[in-house]
Amino acid sequence: MAEKLIFATSNQGKLREIRLILGDLGMEVISMAEAGFHGDIEENGKTFAENAAIKARAVWEKTGGLVLADDSGLVIDYLGGEPGVYSARYMADASYSEKNRVLIERLAGAKEEERSARFACAIAAVLPDGRELLTEAYMEGRIAYEPAGSGGFGYDPILYLPEYQKTSAELDIEEKNKISHRGKALDLMKEKLKEALGGMEK
Repeated sequence: MAEKLIFATSNQGKLREIRLILGDLGMEVISMAEAGFHGDIEENGKTFAENAAIKARAVWEKTGGLVLADDSGLVIDYLGGEPGVYSARYMADASYSEKNRVLIERLAGAKEEERSARFACAIAAVLPDGRELLTEAYMEGRIAYEPAGSGGFGYDPILYLPEYQKTSAELDIEEKNKISHRGKALDLMKEKLKEALGGMEK
């Protein structure tokens, strides 16, 4: 069994979450750069699942081994699903605090029940033998009226979770990993990996 798991990201915040969630697999989680992959991957899929698979396959073709990738984003119903699969590239040159401010402004006329939104995450894996696995999960919430919290990254400060009465950025990382789209998708992937690779200790 592979002792290293390559995760196709250079986002350090994301990598920190992933290492915590996958820690009990007993494998070292390394970034694609640490595995020797440098360069851009063209994410031209129309869904989160397609983009995750494109990333995992592109890295695997250069590195081999066990490669995981995710594609995730914020889906806002009032904006017809924006920014969706373009979440990372939305307002490409702006900071996330600026992106978050603009999204809240675009919902200025939206009533409470119209502010529904969710984080979506697809995780793709390419196994050492080339087989592919896929999982998807969501974290439902509403767009906040103003950003709150300093935890997390990206759009976390504007997704308000009514049952917790706080935004995703106000959760501590252990709490967030239990309920987040990425945490749930990674937990599902852990089970699939154990089954596919056999003999993985929990």
